[in-house]
Amino acid sequence: MKVKRLTKEQGKRFDICRFPNFHKTGSVKCMKSLYYGKDALLVRCGDYIYNVTSEPNIYEQAK
Repeated sequence: MKVKRLTKEQGKRFDICRFPNFHKTGSVKCMKSLYYGKDALLVRCGDYIYNVTSEPNIYEQAK
């Protein structure tokens, strides 16, 4: 499962906290299959993984 990363500074700039999220210890595979869909775009910022599918430009700018 591909999860890209953002720095905390980038996360603040994108106001990443407004997106659905789960803790980094959670299962990416499970969250995609149960809640977000297999094509969800996930980005890790700090201790949380965010679903940024509604704004794919954030995913594209992440590393």
